[in-house]
Amino acid sequence: MGNSNSQAYQDKSWTSADGLSLYYREYAGPDGYEGPPVICMHGLTRNSRDFADLAEHIAQTRRVLVLEMRGRGMSDYAPDASSYNPVQYVADVEVLLAERAIDRFISIGTSMGGLMTMMLAANKQGRLVAVVMNDIGPQIEADGIERITGYVGQGRSYPTWMHAARSICNVHAEAFPDYGLDQWLEMAKRTMVVSQNGRISYDYDMAIAEPFKEPEGAAPADLWPAFDALSGVPMVLVRGELSDLLSPETVSEMGKRNPAMTTVTVPRVGHAPTLDEPEAREAIDALLAKV
Repeated sequence: MGNSNSQAYQDKSWTSADGLSLYYREYAGPDGYEGPPVICMHGLTRNSRDFADLAEHIAQTRRVLVLEMRGRGMSDYAPDASSYNPVQYVADVEVLLAERAIDRFISIGTSMGGLMTMMLAANKQGRLVAVVMNDIGPQIEADGIERITGYVGQGRSYPTWMHAARSICNVHAEAFPDYGLDQWLEMAKRTMVVSQNGRISYDYDMAIAEPFKEPEGAAPADLWPAFDALSGVPMVLVRGELSDLLSPETVSEMGKRNPAMTTVTVPRVGHAPTLDEPEAREAIDALLAKV
């Protein structure tokens, strides 16, 4: 359960078409809330803990579901590594949406979760009431993909949280130049878990790296038509000022194609903002207040 002094969540699960048990956190929201829920979807190597603070904040006014994709966190690891791809993740989410009879929702997607948001919109137009896209667009920069390919699936483990934090700092220092030790420790605890042997390791199946490294493994080839399915949908695009995955040119094109989009740049942060930054939080609150 979540913290007893605030918006607690329930641990829940659903079953994918191929029989995996997939985990999500559900925050009930205010008593009697019947509006569209907020669905949070994490990035490639992340999990539901990424949204802990934001979900708790939003749950004061809305129902929130924070999903964990196959191979992450408390969701089952897939026996077939080739199923670790955005098309499959979206199919998994469709099962949950059908099961819970969710026909309209607000999506908050970080990186891969944003790709999934576009694909969900393309699957069925009109279901997305509002969208937050975190440091991702239909066009992904090759430099960013190359950097991620360099660290995903490395399978390292550490004797202490301090060692883990230092390692994460080595990988992500360029993206978060102002982070201090406390913030690196927090990122380590969001990203890693104490494994059965007592060592600290990443909280995902290392096999997710295999399909990611294939052509089109990171994302389907042309996502602009999927993005266009969101035209007119109120949207906040959060971009890290130092992002190597989302270029200013792509941001500009996205704005032309969806005039209902507001862009927020988080200063001195790369890929991806936490969405706990004041700039991001204010923009998300403003978006939700309109819906």
